[in-house]
Amino acid sequence: MASNRVRIVTASAAAVAFLAAGCGGDGAGADWPLPNADLAGTRAAGDARIDSGNVAGLSVRWRFPFHARRSYSGIFASTPIVLGDTVYVQDLQSNVFALDRATGALRWEKRYDFRNDGPNGIAVGDGRVYGGTDAEAFALDAKTGRELWRRHLTSATEQFVDVAPVFWESLVLIGTIGYPPRGRGAVYALDAQTGDVRWKFDTIARPWAFPRRAGGGGIWYPVSIDGDGRLYLGTANPGPWGGTRELPNGGAFPGRALYTDSLVVLDARSGRLLWHDQVTPHDVRDYDFEATPMLAGDRIVGAGKAGRVIAWERESRQRLWSASVGLHRNDVGPLPRRMVSVCPGLLGGVETPMAFADGRVFVPVVDLCVPESAVTTTTLDKVNPSEANGRLVALDAATGTQLWERHFPSANFGCATVANDVVFTSTYDGNVYGLAAEDGRVLWQAKLRAGSNACPAVAGDELLVGSGVPRRGSVEELVAYAPH
Repeated sequence: MASNRVRIVTASAAAVAFLAAGCGGDGAGADWPLPNADLAGTRAAGDARIDSGNVAGLSVRWRFPFHARRSYSGIFASTPIVLGDTVYVQDLQSNVFALDRATGALRWEKRYDFRNDGPNGIAVGDGRVYGGTDAEAFALDAKTGRELWRRHLTSATEQFVDVAPVFWESLVLIGTIGYPPRGRGAVYALDAQTGDVRWKFDTIARPWAFPRRAGGGGIWYPVSIDGDGRLYLGTANPGPWGGTRELPNGGAFPGRALYTDSLVVLDARSGRLLWHDQVTPHDVRDYDFEATPMLAGDRIVGAGKAGRVIAWERESRQRLWSASVGLHRNDVGPLPRRMVSVCPGLLGGVETPMAFADGRVFVPVVDLCVPESAVTTTTLDKVNPSEANGRLVALDAATGTQLWERHFPSANFGCATVANDVVFTSTYDGNVYGLAAEDGRVLWQAKLRAGSNACPAVAGDELLVGSGVPRRGSVEELVAYAPH
């Protein structure tokens, strides 16, 4: 079990100058209308009424139970959405629920009963709720749940939809994932009123050399958009990772396999590629660069399953710094033909979105090692996330210097969420933590009645977090916490 040691590093003078630049993007206000709170992807609650002075008094205000059939990722794995007096959530059978914000009482539900392995989720804007099933995007009337449109997106090469959409101007930004064989994940801009496709960007630049064996690309987490209409996304890996005796070390996708494992920047209105930077060329370890790229002042900060956090300057497009987080072993270069322990392994590294506030980047980390080789492919069903440990790491956004680190005895699949001077996260064993943003001290902790791989949201005086990983005798539910 990892220790609870906290390492504190004095912030540099550069961080003080950086702080004055602000966080960039649109503030979330007292609502949480987008999966990552705002268009900048910061997961920072703008007008939260929870801080270090009252967080210790958080207690359960209400609970809403989930009753869906279990998918690979459980029953619920996304971030709640809050707008006005309503909370919106989507389970892993693609069903959508609108709840009374004050009591958690059900106002309406729209049932699809299409299994989705997550992370999925919804967004709200212009009087509509936008989401997806495993194969389609849809829009619902936010007051009644009535379906307004539905658009089929998948095909033989775009196998499924599991990303939460983003509403921006008159567009809904959503994407598909590609898996071997032939998979070619894509990003779509849909007309928010009709669901018609405005543009499509293929995240795989060239035909696969071995299309019957290779596949990949697409997006797992929502895009971010800046004030100039530039769209930022992080892409998924190529596959199959590892390899075979005939095609070792990713031989099914020779070369760089663009645009996998990359930061990709598009014109949000046209889908035109503006620039890209590939983080892991020819990835043989399933190192998606999938976390939502955050807009942090004049910087872009992205991360993924390789356990690396990278910052770019937005205008010059130059990398400013790169920081390794979590456990690393046998994680670069070709794999040997014999089995070795790879860290981060499958389901390790930075699995879920980060947060940014007050010059700090907060990074959820999973420490999980998996045996891999150049001639084998370890499948996800052979990986047990219960064996992982977790961390939350704070970095100086100006320099990438580690400021502090908090260890957890369970995987941190719970994103990071900031409310004033408190950063929240949740772990796979069903614990929710409120840490001091300055130094990582535990200010508050609560135990959910099931495991959690969902992400907290903060709106006003409420913290909302889902527990959707079944255990023996568990209760899967959305829980709203508020100060006494």
